[in-house]
Amino acid sequence: TLRDGTQGEGVSLSLNDKLRIAERLDDAGFDYIEGGYPLSNEKDVAFFERARSLALRSASICAFGMTRRRGTAAAADEGMLALLRSEAPVCTIVGKTWDFHVTTVLRVSLEENLAMIHDSIGFLAGNGRRVLYDAEHFFDGWKANAEHARASIRAAAEGGARTVILCDTNGGTSPGEISAMTRAAIDALADFDGVTVGVHCHDDCGLSVANSLAAVDAGASQVQGTINGIGERCGNADLITVAANLGLKRAGAYAVLERAARGEPFAGLTELSRFVYETANLQPRSGQPFVGRSAFAHKGGMHAHAMQIAQSSYEHLDPSLVGNVRRILVSELSGKSNIAAVMEAALKARKGGHALPDGVAKKVLAEVVRLEAKGYQFEAAQASFDLLVAKCADDFTPHFKRIKYSVDIEGACPTGNMRDDALSEQVIEATVKVRLPDGSVRHDVAEGDGPVGALDAALRKALDVAYPTLRELHLVDFKVRVVDGASEGTSASIRVTVESACKQTGDLFSTIGVSTNIIEASWVALTDAIEFKLRADDARQAKERTQKAALDVVVQAAISASRQACAPKRRPSGSGGVSEF
Repeated sequence: TLRDGTQGEGVSLSLNDKLRIAERLDDAGFDYIEGGYPLSNEKDVAFFERARSLALRSASICAFGMTRRRGTAAAADEGMLALLRSEAPVCTIVGKTWDFHVTTVLRVSLEENLAMIHDSIGFLAGNGRRVLYDAEHFFDGWKANAEHARASIRAAAEGGARTVILCDTNGGTSPGEISAMTRAAIDALADFDGVTVGVHCHDDCGLSVANSLAAVDAGASQVQGTINGIGERCGNADLITVAANLGLKRAGAYAVLERAARGEPFAGLTELSRFVYETANLQPRSGQPFVGRSAFAHKGGMHAHAMQIAQSSYEHLDPSLVGNVRRILVSELSGKSNIAAVMEAALKARKGGHALPDGVAKKVLAEVVRLEAKGYQFEAAQASFDLLVAKCADDFTPHFKRIKYSVDIEGACPTGNMRDDALSEQVIEATVKVRLPDGSVRHDVAEGDGPVGALDAALRKALDVAYPTLRELHLVDFKVRVVDGASEGTSASIRVTVESACKQTGDLFSTIGVSTNIIEASWVALTDAIEFKLRADDARQAKERTQKAALDVVVQAAISASRQACAPKRRPSGSGGVSEF
């Protein structure tokens, strides 16, 4: 449900964002996409207008609305009419199940509440809509007044609802309660042919996924939720985790995402998760089950060693089944198995699968331990670690050598108020002097919005003549953290992490620098990023040359074969004839 997702704090989706997500959900094989509430805002109205032209193959667009207002006929209720105008083939109607909400919030009688539910659903069903009924606060309502809760969902079924959704709206119910009350709801609706039960759970107790699975095991056939669990308060059930559990952990007991565009629907879950995060401009959760960056990351040396023997020793399934990848992390906790695994992956990518030099793992491990004691953390800076491995393996040639650099900041204090003057215009200038591989020296100056920006601009200016591909490299994120600040105060070491991206390939990578001087730490991280980019360019160019050489051999062989085929054929000597072609 896109509506629930956008109710999360700090979440806002444009019209185009919602349409793009809807197309991705359809490709992934989801059955219903709740696009919004057409009476609430113009964006939702526009969504339903635009959604009519989407070429959806598996999903039905669903419009959300509330029961008619008290004292108003459904046919005259503006909310009901807005749902019809949306032209959505499916409508979700939310109604009250908990008697407390009926009498205190709605301020109507229990009988009127039942009539509002029945009339609203009957009006939409009578106008050709498939209706899903969201029984709000169902579980709290059943515990408070089971008789009215039962009557409310039966009123929905009598009105024509095809599925009754049991909502744990406050997110405070446990799996055992969910299971028991789901069975009770199914029994209450047993005399309505074709009426099914679904579940809609919130995560206020961290149980939304467990509750959703419990409801399915109890007989629910539909799960409502959001991608990545984004939603109001603590969020909704994460449909990524729910789908992966139902599809991959229940031995084929449930049919999930069967209408996906791809043959292996679960292999697209990681991509879908990250697409939604990116579209919503949210940071992905590293520890998110199945699809998080850390979901299959191994840091402990004992774990990494066991993984080399049997990958199932510390993984519950193959990460490729959900489109994720295994990662071996490097830190002071690592053993040689971690180093060997990460190093092998890095060097094989560079050297076409050549064996690792003897003793390199031990050398790398010693260097990692030494640097992490100074504040480095390579698990978040894979590019810097790749460079470290290459240096330890004597497989690194620098593309430039620093001679010196300086950064000057000039600013006035016209008002005498430091807070105001800190925002006034400053001139920040960096000077860089480097030596290139051909022996030439570049000495360049550049300005920037800050000292790191000026330093980056000056360094790029100095290297541009020799390495124009650096224009493809741009900084995505810049993070600064104090290392052991509590003990060192202002003399503490500073750790700088730079995330960079290559415009041409779209590759993202991170580098790190540590120093008591923030400018020096930034320099180290920036130069690592540049060296990593240039090293990748070298590898790509070498691969292209190899491919071109192989292609040239094939072309020459084809030319030679063609010439031989077209060469004149002569009769054997003594035939008395002439040459024939």
